[in-house]
Amino acid sequence: MRVALRAARAGGALAVAVTLAATPSGPAEARTDPPASAAARVVPTPSAGPPAVIALPDGFRPEGIAIGPGPYAFFGSTADGSVYRADLRTGRGALLSRGPGTPALGMKTDGYGRLFVAGGRGGDARVLDTRTGRTLASYRLADGPAFVNDVVLTGDAAVFTDSTNPVLYRLPLRGGRLPAAPVRIPITGDLTYGDGFNANGIAPTPDGRALLVVQSSTGDLFRVDADGRSRRVDLHGESLPNGDGLLLRGSTLYAVENGARNGDSALTVLRLNPSGTDGRVLRRVRDDRFDTPTTVAAYGARLYLPNARFVSAPAPTPSTPYDAVAVRAPVAVPAGQEGGADASSVMPR
Repeated sequence: MRVALRAARAGGALAVAVTLAATPSGPAEARTDPPASAAARVVPTPSAGPPAVIALPDGFRPEGIAIGPGPYAFFGSTADGSVYRADLRTGRGALLSRGPGTPALGMKTDGYGRLFVAGGRGGDARVLDTRTGRTLASYRLADGPAFVNDVVLTGDAAVFTDSTNPVLYRLPLRGGRLPAAPVRIPITGDLTYGDGFNANGIAPTPDGRALLVVQSSTGDLFRVDADGRSRRVDLHGESLPNGDGLLLRGSTLYAVENGARNGDSALTVLRLNPSGTDGRVLRRVRDDRFDTPTTVAAYGARLYLPNARFVSAPAPTPSTPYDAVAVRAPVAVPAGQEGGADASSVMPR
């Protein structure tokens, strides 16, 4: 079955989770580790523009992020499900919505001013008004143990992953209207569940006909059709260890490797074929400011990642500080073109 899956847009920017940070300085140079087959250069740029680090409330424990409409980022708390809104131009922000006591994980915004929130172990999803924080709808996705982890907006639906149960949850959005109930789509095929976190980050394929899902416990990436049939993406011997949030821009996929198990956090850049069945790792970006980043989102030429601090602060307190960091979207320079100036190689932090 063919389905049209188009990345939702809000305010002219991709409606995806975004993180930012609050220091007055602009981006600086980040470290990149290209595979032997890729020649990548990193060129620093002067400090300028929006803040490169956004301070979040102490004890907030961020995980997901979304952006838009306009230059506003939304951060979800794993502590109690609260949502914090920050102005990307200044880094200043305030609490938008107090949580229900269960987590707020993956998040996305749409052009109607709505924020879709994955509820983690709460087994639910919420839709909030991005202006007032009011809850527009709540959905019970699972009755038993669950971990509703991430969400993607397509042209006509919001689709959520569950790291505990092999199922996708779909909220049809016909004409933009919120549905009365979710649709459960069992996952079949190559993606089989085992111990640990399974289906996590989710994004559309470049041709918009299916979805991409990363399995955190194995580092494998899968293409999942509308009926739930999954196929392992050929990464040519590579994997995405501790794979978490995903972001697609054109044929480039950005995957967060959060480093929760090995302490090695990275933003991995892949190039995909149109159908999303084949991908090649171009480079891995590492940054001294990464502190178990979990999700990634875009605003303009920047990518934003919230630091969950699972490794550096495994027992957080109400006074534990948190932040989100901004980097410029990295693109590897193809082998043989490394001699000339290429703006796409610029990756300040």
